[in-house]
Amino acid sequence: MELCSGSFRIVPHFNPSPRLAFLSANFVSFQDPFLQKKTRALNSLKHSSFTRQIHLLQPSLNHLSFSRLKVSASSSATLGTEKDQLPAELKVTETAEPNSRVRLHVEVPALVCEDCYETVIAEFTKFAKVPGFRPGKKVPESILVNYVGKKNVQKASVESILKRTLPHAMSSVTGRALQDSVRIVTKFSEMEETYSSLGSLRYDVIVDVAPEIKWIPENGYKNLKIVVEIDSEIDAQRASEEQLRRRHKSLGSLRVVTDRGLEIDDLAVIDISATTINQDESKVENIPSAESKGFHFDTEDGDKVLPGFVDAIIGMRPGDTRSFPLVFPETWKQESLRGVNAQFTVECKELFYRDLPDLDDSIADKLVPGCTTVEQVKEMLLQRCQEVEQTAREQATDNTILDMLSKMVEVDIPQSLFEEQGRQLYGANLLEMQAKMKLNEQQLASLSSPKAVNEYLEYQKDNIKNLIKQNLAVGDIYRREKLQFSTEDLVEEVENSIAEFKRQNQEFDEERVKQQVQEILEGAKVLEWLKEHAEIQYITR
Repeated sequence: MELCSGSFRIVPHFNPSPRLAFLSANFVSFQDPFLQKKTRALNSLKHSSFTRQIHLLQPSLNHLSFSRLKVSASSSATLGTEKDQLPAELKVTETAEPNSRVRLHVEVPALVCEDCYETVIAEFTKFAKVPGFRPGKKVPESILVNYVGKKNVQKASVESILKRTLPHAMSSVTGRALQDSVRIVTKFSEMEETYSSLGSLRYDVIVDVAPEIKWIPENGYKNLKIVVEIDSEIDAQRASEEQLRRRHKSLGSLRVVTDRGLEIDDLAVIDISATTINQDESKVENIPSAESKGFHFDTEDGDKVLPGFVDAIIGMRPGDTRSFPLVFPETWKQESLRGVNAQFTVECKELFYRDLPDLDDSIADKLVPGCTTVEQVKEMLLQRCQEVEQTAREQATDNTILDMLSKMVEVDIPQSLFEEQGRQLYGANLLEMQAKMKLNEQQLASLSSPKAVNEYLEYQKDNIKNLIKQNLAVGDIYRREKLQFSTEDLVEEVENSIAEFKRQNQEFDEERVKQQVQEILEGAKVLEWLKEHAEIQYITR
């Protein structure tokens, strides 16, 4: 029954503040191989902005995705990471492209191609078993090529050229290239044709590079003026009083009302139906979301339902039926009902009141175990609510700062970085769903399909981009301000996290844990620095 407005159920939910928490090393067995590759160890900060996913690296062919490049399984010339001395220099032309992407046009001179060809011939000589020649004995080149096949030798030669020249070609983007973003985009067939006809080779490489951050205004993160909105429901005094009231109420017993109508503090069992009110009576429609049979309605929650509903049913007795008009407010969570005039019909089935024990020291231990007086109960509840309020204020402050940072930077976000961050968020969501709902294999396969992932990336595009901006802004501030954290903190937090993994009998990568802890500590230092230099105002909403 959609009688209750979404606003009354608001519970403060903030991204975790940058305090180290247990790092979960669980991996999800996704059906999508790309998800298997990309999903990293997730921690309790997986939705925060401190796990920055930019990895600057020396290019490695082991991570390349070759566009339409089919490497012969029988070839001895496999792709690797070697970077040796070339007999001639390559000609590399670098062109900037959108989304922090660089295109490298590589021209390999004939001298280098010839050297690679000779290496391939030497390798085939070692392992090819040519009839009439002992293994390892030099075989005339024409006979060897004829036996192995000219096409196979050509493919192996092209592969050898790529393996040998790519690390050299990538030298101009060393320190800027993003992990898993390097792709040779020239078709292998085109490279074969060029090599066959010219004895040289040309190919294009696309690589995402670390994006540059532009602050608007420059150094705008310094001396921030921040207005932080705090939900009134987390006010410690108010929340502790509400906690006491609810705990006291839970100790009461329900009694049937027999001699009066409905009053505040009663609980009523009611049937509810509603229709739209239109000038054209022929267009009257039922409102299914507002219908309910045997609805248990606590009148103490009157401020959480449709305005005017409680007043309209006060005084009803079991068996009574009332019909009355109400208007859904413009802030109603269900958009289709905002501003709708509705005619409600309510039938009262049963009425109950709570028979509460006296709120005195005799029930203190039942209110909060270990307490002997009501005053102790109030102090304990207030203390707990103050801790919640402080945590919520800190989280709200952090979130407000991060939101401001994302609006103060211009970043040309690389596609590989966008997909990496988005897939991690999606993987985190699946982990949570799996933990809560125990998804079966079929459900998990459906949710982890490429279609489902891509739909998520599109739907959450703006959110993912803002998160990346926050990540990059935090990292940039950390470097600009030369912030540091102590080695002792790093060692202690890594040890604590590893101990927790072991306690949970979970596998973990110690190096990955250390990296993630370091990123979290860096983020914490940045937020600490920003708050020290900011003017912060708190307002209650």
